[in-house]
Amino acid sequence: TSEGRPTRPRPCWWARRLINGPPPAPPEGDPAAAGPPGGAGPGPAPPADLPAPGPVWDDSRDPNETPIDVAGVPPYAVTTASGLASHVLRTGTGMVHPESTTSVTVNYAGWTLDGNLFDSSWQRGQPATFPLNRVIAGWTEGVQLMVAGEIRRFWIPADLAYGNEVAGNRPSGMLVFDVELISL
Repeated sequence: TSEGRPTRPRPCWWARRLINGPPPAPPEGDPAAAGPPGGAGPGPAPPADLPAPGPVWDDSRDPNETPIDVAGVPPYAVTTASGLASHVLRTGTGMVHPESTTSVTVNYAGWTLDGNLFDSSWQRGQPATFPLNRVIAGWTEGVQLMVAGEIRRFWIPADLAYGNEVAGNRPSGMLVFDVELISL
């Protein structure tokens, strides 16, 4: 402790990278640009297979605008055993995860892999409220990973969505959703 106050542990290198992003490059011609003698940096080097951090939520961006990573699951997404992939765009402030029968209030936008926006509560100007056991399986599984205030992008495979066959107005194939969990 310092002056009677407990000290907080310093986050490890990968947590600092997630929080702060990659460190800035030193100015060109700076002797520090070559790094320390022997090429060894402070502490252990990050693993070579560490994915680059993905996008973060930008409040100034139109939430109905097609994301640049809509065409397929990017390397920074985390994939569950079922094949559902997701990436946190904004961390939430809540502490509780919904259960499969919890009624949730969300904002969302959904796209097909070719970038076609097919549904959006943001576009309608009104959040949607529903129990998680009354939506596609990818939503039921995915929203349970979230806490209130979080925004997450999901890549939902066809078998967790509406399938691969076009039926009525429902989209087919893998679908991409940005979901904001407002409350549960």
